[in-house]
Amino acid sequence: MSTRRSDPTITVGNVALSFHRAAAAVTRRVLEAHGHRVDSVEAPHEQLFRLQEEGGIDVLVSAWLPSSHDTYLSRYRDRVRVLTPHYRPYCVWAVPPYVPEDEVREVADLTRREVAERMTKAVDGINPGAGISRFSARMVHAYGLDELGYTFTPGTESGFLSRVERGIAAREWFVVPLWRPQYLNRLYGLRPLQEPKGLLGSVDDASPVVRLDALDHLHPDAVARLDSLHLGNDGVEEIDALINVDGLTPLRAADRYLAKHGHTLTA
Repeated sequence: MSTRRSDPTITVGNVALSFHRAAAAVTRRVLEAHGHRVDSVEAPHEQLFRLQEEGGIDVLVSAWLPSSHDTYLSRYRDRVRVLTPHYRPYCVWAVPPYVPEDEVREVADLTRREVAERMTKAVDGINPGAGISRFSARMVHAYGLDELGYTFTPGTESGFLSRVERGIAAREWFVVPLWRPQYLNRLYGLRPLQEPKGLLGSVDDASPVVRLDALDHLHPDAVARLDSLHLGNDGVEEIDALINVDGLTPLRAADRYLAKHGHTLTA
């Protein structure tokens, strides 16, 4: 067991989306278990990375690498340590399960006349700095969807969630820019569409990013635990559902998850 170092306050930053709050809450519990006080900061994607670059965040949870967030991290990667990924996220376009698979199986099917006539043309997303938003704006043009009246508009997380809930309730035909992990997947059974052009990026590694100058203040056992922590997409979605469906705070959701899955903290 390593000698306990001083326990300064550690600032943990996460993107201002619920599933990032889920992973950050587990990270906070790990740090607290090793004597650290934790301040929490959240911000939109690009702003969050800028804060860490400027020294305002010690531990960033989580960078999706390489597809979604490397464009932000690359500016200062020589000043951080990227830990082992906690889960492996990826982006998709998806449709509700009641949209027949034999009619809409891949993104290109959205251009078929009989599909385009039924499909809502407005494609709504989350904030513009997210990888899924950048990818989706590109896809509307690459697939010629804009020529049929489809548009992509980024927005807020709350607006995005409400839009999906309204569409499902009305049994509307619509496409949603989505990703795993996200609790909507398990709540509504949304079906991913094939995207052979590869415009939605690769399967990423979702890793904590620690400033090198913060490593001197972090308890070495805390770093070891964070470096061995495995939540997986299913684990993050489980915590995300506890927050959004069961109404728990992120920390209470993390506590409930860890009570069931304590092995995830085994170093």
